[in-house]
Amino acid sequence: MTANEMAEALVFHEAEKPFTIEKVSLPTPQVNEVLVKIAYTTICTSDLHTYYGRRTSPCPSILGHEIIGHVVSLGKAINTDYNGEALKVGNLVTWSVYAHDVHGTMAKKGFPQKSHNLFKYGHQQMALDKPLSGGFATHCLLREGTAIFNLSDRLIPKELAPLNCTHATIAGAIRLAGDLNNKNVLIAGVGMLGLSACAMAKESGAKNVYAMDCDKARLNFAKTFGVNQIIQASLEVQDIVEQLKPHHEIDVVIDTTGAPEAMEKSLSLLSIGGMAVWVGAVFSQRNTQVNAEMIVRNLLTIKGLHNYKPKDLAVAITFLEKNHKKYPFASLVNKEFLLHELESAFNEAHKGGHYRVGIRQDPS
Repeated sequence: MTANEMAEALVFHEAEKPFTIEKVSLPTPQVNEVLVKIAYTTICTSDLHTYYGRRTSPCPSILGHEIIGHVVSLGKAINTDYNGEALKVGNLVTWSVYAHDVHGTMAKKGFPQKSHNLFKYGHQQMALDKPLSGGFATHCLLREGTAIFNLSDRLIPKELAPLNCTHATIAGAIRLAGDLNNKNVLIAGVGMLGLSACAMAKESGAKNVYAMDCDKARLNFAKTFGVNQIIQASLEVQDIVEQLKPHHEIDVVIDTTGAPEAMEKSLSLLSIGGMAVWVGAVFSQRNTQVNAEMIVRNLLTIKGLHNYKPKDLAVAITFLEKNHKKYPFASLVNKEFLLHELESAFNEAHKGGHYRVGIRQDPS
């Protein structure tokens, strides 16, 4: 890295307004920071929510948090990744979607993702002194308290980029669900999160994996991710019970939809002692109606997960390395654009029909 070398960022200012291209001086990492040259970024649904005004976000900002890149320079105190493996210039890495105080109160309680003054990549206002904080740029500066992971060059960018959001979140959901061995698991919603949940549940020893969605094409595609049986979300609870006989005993539900109707229906399908893990309810909806008597009499448990712990990302990486050939994860990024085409990429992603749209760096 030479003096006065510049990075380029596509900056978000206002909903549905063009991104602006801004030049930024490349920083020298402080003692616990790492500078990364971004190799690939995918457009997450939360990026679309921000760009199209469905959620508020500080401006100006650099969106994008599903990122992989190569180490450019390391702070003096950084020489290993989260797993203790050597971290060197040139290594391909991913990182947790947030930086946190590892010695803080929430981290000690076991909830690092809820730490005070959490720094979330792709969700922060550009700081004057450290503006490189999102994926839709040529570089990103990783702050102190970021869990960084070396990646295998056996996997391609399309497989790797969603790791630190989609797959890590589902690894967290599986952790909360507990032992899935020989259990029946229902995945509500088979978008990107749901497909990851189907495959992870299957590889975690689930006896049967059921997928419920309102989109028939997505349900059929879910069969390639370990699903034993598909369920139309429009069916009434009793009809679903009849459809699942003779082995209807849903032990675990993982909801990725965030839709009250889906969460209410899946709760009603749980067998005695069942558990629901909710990960999709991260946007404003009507209140979900829960029958307290049903929860009490059926000994049900509901757990929620927002973001994840760094160890969940470690589990997700191991899972993908082991199973990327078994399940068609690369096909989930079925459209690509160059960085300077970011506005067109967002418009394409907004149309629907894509699990993810990928952003490659412009040719040098």
